Amino acid sequence: MQVYRVETMVLDNRTLVIKGLPFEAGEEVEVIVRRREESKKRHQRYPLRGAPIRYEKPFESVAETEWEALQ
Repeated sequence: MQVYRVETMVLDNRTLVIKGLPFEAGEEVEVIVRRREESKKRHQRYPLRGAPIRYEKPFESVAETEWEALQ
């Protein structure tokens, strides 16, 4: 089963218009319409604020093999 997802808005006259579908003319399709759920993360200005930070080997050199003087 081929799935094609598109997000659009309902027009003032309560209709939907979907253009450029990747199906052949005359091909039967199933249409399911559902309200899009608003997510709080989508509207956050700083999505990583408050996220846990974990340092692995915090005192190790960073990119030690990249220094020309050490080669």
